Amino acid sequence: MSLPEMKARYVTKTTNKTFADLGLSSTLLLTLEREGYTNPTPIQAQAIPILLNGNDLLGIAQTGTGKTAAFALPIVQGLMRNRIIPAPKSVRTLILSPTRELASQIAQSFETYSKGLGLHIATIYGGVKYGPQYKALARGVDVLVATPGRLIDHIEQKTVDLRGVEFFVLDEADQMLDLGFVKPIRQVAAKLPHKRQNLFFSATMPKEIGALASELLTEPKRVEITPEATTAERVEQSVIFIESLRKRALLTEMYAEDSLARTLVFTRTKRAADKVAAYLQAGGIESAAIHGDKNQSQRERALQAFKAGKLRALVATDIAARGIDVDNVSHVINYELPNVPEAYVHRIGRTARAGRAGISVTLCADDERKFLKDIERITRQRIPSFDRRKDQALKLLDEAMLASGVADKPATPDRLPEHRKKGDPKPGKGWRAGEGEARHSDPDAEFVHKRQRNRPGQKDRAKARAEGGRPGGKPFGDRAAPAPRPDRYDPMAAERGPMASTKPFKAAKPARDERFFDDRPREDRPRNDRKSDQPRGERRGDRPYGDRPHGDARPGARKGPGGFGGKGGKPAFFKGPKSGGKPFKGERPAEGEINRSEGAQFKRRKQS
Repeated sequence: MSLPEMKARYVTKTTNKTFADLGLSSTLLLTLEREGYTNPTPIQAQAIPILLNGNDLLGIAQTGTGKTAAFALPIVQGLMRNRIIPAPKSVRTLILSPTRELASQIAQSFETYSKGLGLHIATIYGGVKYGPQYKALARGVDVLVATPGRLIDHIEQKTVDLRGVEFFVLDEADQMLDLGFVKPIRQVAAKLPHKRQNLFFSATMPKEIGALASELLTEPKRVEITPEATTAERVEQSVIFIESLRKRALLTEMYAEDSLARTLVFTRTKRAADKVAAYLQAGGIESAAIHGDKNQSQRERALQAFKAGKLRALVATDIAARGIDVDNVSHVINYELPNVPEAYVHRIGRTARAGRAGISVTLCADDERKFLKDIERITRQRIPSFDRRKDQALKLLDEAMLASGVADKPATPDRLPEHRKKGDPKPGKGWRAGEGEARHSDPDAEFVHKRQRNRPGQKDRAKARAEGGRPGGKPFGDRAAPAPRPDRYDPMAAERGPMASTKPFKAAKPARDERFFDDRPREDRPRNDRKSDQPRGERRGDRPYGDRPHGDARPGARKGPGGFGGKGGKPAFFKGPKSGGKPFKGERPAEGEINRSEGAQFKRRKQS
């Protein structure tokens, strides 16, 4: 059977079906109708009934044929059929994806299909902080979309428990193989329970993925909508032969046409992506780069600006090719051919999505012809080609661009302000796909200024303020002044009668002795005035200093017959000079023989 006949067989087999014929619940049918989905795609029409019966599935379909909905709808119905609250750190559905962008888009699809059902959906991937992911996993999740690397980190830290997984989905399995995720996948599969439903989806199925599928799947049903590595039907493909040094000039020349409004440019390396994006920015073309070396914030900002139509070109590598799902992509330009022929299928699959048409242009240098032959062999077609080598106009354009100055790295677009439409669900509960998150934790905070501006009487109050009157709209001149209130108002004075005369209040006594305070400025006091300057502990009273030759005894000290704490009138706390090594116990020594280095309590105070 030829390839066109095979495609026609699958198309005619499923075009007459609707979602109601697939066995979906009424709740999901209403959700699909609200989102504008009427007829299922071929992969959806064949995969959904198999998954609803509880069988394992191995699906092969082109990129952009609706594979996400093919496994998301049966999983949502299975979770609602057995509605339980997940235990802390537990997961009911685990979905592995190769890239961060693809993981985010799968989670958004689940939020769309499960709107209003109360399912907890979480996404974990690298490049971001662990804190929010810890909180999301701590209470348990119904659907977890993760990349293999970050999921292994959470398993090692024991922040996630996979023993309760009911559905295990491996999306873009061939890309997992290219990125070297086969070993992490086996590590994750070892933590899963034996009784579960497994789903494998991919655009191509290499032998290694087939071997992995045989290990993890149990008697799977195979659904193959089109043969392996076949390109989308509505993509118009072409090849332009050009020198490597003239590719940038040719790319800039192509953007002189207005038809290239939203294009994806694919390179083989990260450095080449930065160079191409910087070259396009120097030529006045709105562009940005996205690859693995960009942090998550830069990647989100670039993808957000591209979806909003602020960029005409988004330069990406093959790793990011799987995660870019943008509507109305008119052109896909292969600036460099991929090393793996199957990656060409995923690249051009970014356009001509959902039944639309698209254009693919490949810039091929002489050293890339072997890659082109591999692509034509695996796709089983001959791609039309054009020759632009030795073009002097491109040479002059490239020299002029380099002379004007080209930056080493491109600039990243700013984050666009996103406004949630009134009536939309709160973030995290059925948020619209592609519209981002609200700017406030309170979902209604964005509309406060609108309510304040549009409330009744606002214009009259503004006019009154402009005329210098009261904000209420009535100036003070038209209002009678209120009667003065008496100083001492007594509401019971009329019933009680005149009060008896009372004696005037006496002046309050000072809280402390006045001798401790002095209103004189500090500079006007005598030098020997210690009423307020002396330390708090030295204020002993008005007794003259001469009556206290050795100072007052310490509070609570035991006094002897002589008035001091020692026996026989000798001060027990006084020690003489240590020349002999023993404390002085005789009579008081002369003034010059007293050792005053022991502390301030042994110094004699002069009389004031």
